[in-house]
Amino acid sequence: MSELNDSKKLSRKRRYELRPIIEKEAISFHVSHVMMEKIDEINILNASILAMHQSIKGLESKPDHIAVDGNRFKPCNEIPYTTVIKGDGKYLNIAAASILAKTYRDDFMEKISREFPNYDWHKNQGYPTVAHRQAIKKFGSTKYHRKSFKLLPDQLSLDL
Repeated sequence: MSELNDSKKLSRKRRYELRPIIEKEAISFHVSHVMMEKIDEINILNASILAMHQSIKGLESKPDHIAVDGNRFKPCNEIPYTTVIKGDGKYLNIAAASILAKTYRDDFMEKISREFPNYDWHKNQGYPTVAHRQAIKKFGSTKYHRKSFKLLPDQLSLDL
C-alpha cells in the first residue's frame, strides 16, 4: 500500500482513512495503552516498550520477527527483532503500526477532552500547547497528567 508512510507526515484525516484499511488487511494487530500512573512509575521509554510487548502478546499469531521503530527494545517471547531508526518512513509494517498507535491515541485524547474540556486535549494530542499549559496553571493537573512530566516551566523568583 503506497499511501503508508511515516504517520507524522500524514494528515490526521489521512491517518483515519488508512486505519480501517490497515485493520482489515493486517494479518493481525493489537493496540495497547499504558496509563499515566505506569508511565510515571517506569518512564516513557519503558512504558512504550511495555505497550509493544502487550500488543505483541495480544496478536492472534506469534510473529516470526518484530520490526521496531527507534533504537531501543527489550526481547519479547524470544521473538527475533530489529530496531530501525525512523523505521516508520522505511517499512510498511512499522508505518501501519504508527498510524494505528496515533489514531488510537487521538481517540483517547478526544475522550479525555470531553471529560476535561478546559485543557484542549483534542488540540494538543499529547504535546503541551501554550493554551494547555495555561489551563494547567489555572485549573491544576488532572488524573490524566503524568506527574513525572514537567507540567509548567519553573518561574523565576527573587528573595527581596
